[in-house]
Amino acid sequence: MAVATKAPKHDVTDLDLADAGIRRTEWAAREMPVLGQIRARVGKERPFAGIRIAACLHVTTETANLALALRDGGAEVALCASNPLSTQDDAAAALVAREGISVFARKGEDRDTYYRHINAVLETKPHITMDDGADVVTLLHTERRELLAGVKGGTEETTTGVIRLRAMAEEGVLKYPIVAVNEAQTKHMFDNQYGTGQSAIDGLLRATNLLLAGKTAVVCGYGWVGRGVAERLRGMGAIVTICEVDPLRGLEAAMDGYQVATVAEAATRGDVFFTATGNLNVIGRPHFGLLKDGAILANVGHFNDEIELGALGEMAKGRREIRRFVEEYQLPDKKVFVLAEGRLLNHVAAEANPAAVMDMSFANQALAAEYGAKNHASLSPTVHVMPAEIDREVARLKLEALKVGIDTMTPEQERYVKSWQEGT
Repeated sequence: MAVATKAPKHDVTDLDLADAGIRRTEWAAREMPVLGQIRARVGKERPFAGIRIAACLHVTTETANLALALRDGGAEVALCASNPLSTQDDAAAALVAREGISVFARKGEDRDTYYRHINAVLETKPHITMDDGADVVTLLHTERRELLAGVKGGTEETTTGVIRLRAMAEEGVLKYPIVAVNEAQTKHMFDNQYGTGQSAIDGLLRATNLLLAGKTAVVCGYGWVGRGVAERLRGMGAIVTICEVDPLRGLEAAMDGYQVATVAEAATRGDVFFTATGNLNVIGRPHFGLLKDGAILANVGHFNDEIELGALGEMAKGRREIRRFVEEYQLPDKKVFVLAEGRLLNHVAAEANPAAVMDMSFANQALAAEYGAKNHASLSPTVHVMPAEIDREVARLKLEALKVGIDTMTPEQERYVKSWQEGT
């Protein structure tokens, strides 16, 4: 690893954590062979030469490997956190002290510090934004509009961010093209389902040391994240109920063998609740009175809006931290426990998604940024789906890294699938 001769502009918790961060970043890299191949290629081709990238992502060892790939490809990278509690302080320190990359992120930062850090990244006058939740894009389109003219394109990592960006595009206010990395199949089918499915349970167990076997678990939302969490809960012996607003997803959950109920119905029987919808007040004031004594509430959606914590605080006669990342709310007739301040449990109480799935997500990020840098002049200012050829290339590289072979169609088979004249 290269050692920076002078630390760049930064705001991190402790630069003395850099050595530990380097070792953990190297460990993560062992599980990220696809991004490693991309890093080697862009290091030779330098497609990001002269390009400034403002990245607002969870600052983890996996993200550190993405930042290094972009840096090796010629980019000037500035990184801030996309969640106040998701930063791994040693990874942040390593990027600053050992790699010369500007990082503005501290685990546990307050809201003012969070937005000060985003503004610090924007001070670099970026050409490309790399977002996880669309906070950078939103700030650019509200308070920092003077910087918009210099932005060529962007990428978005998560479902919640894509929802916000599509709303902007529909209103005609989005000013530059953004590639929805989250929509790549090699992202949401793996990162969201397998990655968050595992890391959410990891966060729950680290925070609570709970035995899941025999517990009634409720998962609000049956998208890719929700189904991943539900699958892991069922695998550990929990009795799982799904809550949905989409009739197709509700039907799918029922056909997959889950109980399906409204949040109000599930509230009376659930022991553990996960929200994974990207929406507001999914578990709220009308539900808190229905909960059992000792109910545990957790969120794995991007923002801490899914549990109506303001209302819960108003209803509580007292509250205290009973374990790290476990807060007890004392209601008149019961105690309710909220994990990780209602923020992303897998990032706050655990180590976020495993590197093996982030390998594909961040390979998509790097390739989407390269695609945007090369094609921004021909892309309209809206949300663009990840090009299918990039998605397939990421899948091919992952199979190659796993030493898994698949068949290829014969010329005869290729002609057959393109023909309308063949039949019974």
